[in-house]
Amino acid sequence: MSDVRLTTPPPQPQAATLAGQLTPEQLRRMEINRLKAKAKAREWQAKQAASSSTPNSNNKRPITVEPHSRNAAGNDNTEYTRAPKPLPRDTRLMGKYIEYDLSKMVNRKGGFLVEDGKEIDEETRRKEMLREAQRAKQNFDPPVYLDPELTPKCRECGSVDIDFTFKKVFGCCVCNKCKNEKPELYSLLTKTECKEDYLLTDPELRDHELLPHLLKANPHSATWNNMMLFLRYQVEEYAINKKWGSTEALDAEYEKRVAEKKRQRQKKFEKGLHELRKRTKESLWQQRKDEEHHHDFGVTERTGEGGQGIQRCKTCGFEVEVEEF
Repeated sequence: MSDVRLTTPPPQPQAATLAGQLTPEQLRRMEINRLKAKAKAREWQAKQAASSSTPNSNNKRPITVEPHSRNAAGNDNTEYTRAPKPLPRDTRLMGKYIEYDLSKMVNRKGGFLVEDGKEIDEETRRKEMLREAQRAKQNFDPPVYLDPELTPKCRECGSVDIDFTFKKVFGCCVCNKCKNEKPELYSLLTKTECKEDYLLTDPELRDHELLPHLLKANPHSATWNNMMLFLRYQVEEYAINKKWGSTEALDAEYEKRVAEKKRQRQKKFEKGLHELRKRTKESLWQQRKDEEHHHDFGVTERTGEGGQGIQRCKTCGFEVEVEEF
């Protein structure tokens, strides 16, 4: 203990031993790394001094962030600045290709705008606006009367709470309660029902003075013509009383047309059956005709004097006697 004396700094005998164990190449690399680290440290100190001495627009020193000690020590590790590696290719697709059918691909606009593929031209848009204007014309607010005598009342119960759409379109004053309680009078009929059940024609149904109708949007497609709705008692009054005269005459005409349709359908069926039979007979006759054998006689073989001979069929061997002059 007495021989060991503490000194400042303490002796480092291992450094000389370690230096003696290193090769000249290792010593040279250590010196180069030390010099690089000192150069980077001086460069960083100069940059810090320049940034701290230059004031900003407010005559204040800019706020700086001290770099990490790893950067200050001059670490040459470029792991964080290295470019990202490309994605590995799937080995299952090596030597193969993917074929896309571009005719079936749909542009979804990134998932925000989806087109249904139905392009509407200007003519279709104009017709749709016209139909919308026709429907909106029926929904105008009715006038308000201060005189109770002028206020329209329901034709069934006398209520003033009438359906003004029915009054404006059909000229019929009826409340919603009576309209729902008596569907045999105030229900609405489509154009197809009027043509099939009451045997009315298109010109009669399109005449608004003869049969007023309510326009509604077509439930099958918005681009189709408006749906025409007729009031049942008005249709029955015109069809039964004015056109056909009575319900018996309407039923008789209906039965007559049904029988005529049935007769025409039967006639068409018989005509098709006749054509089928005719084609079948022709095919059988042609088949028999094709199956008939036609003799193909060869050269006449002479059998005696005077030009007599025999001709033989090449296919079946049938023989006929001939005489040549």
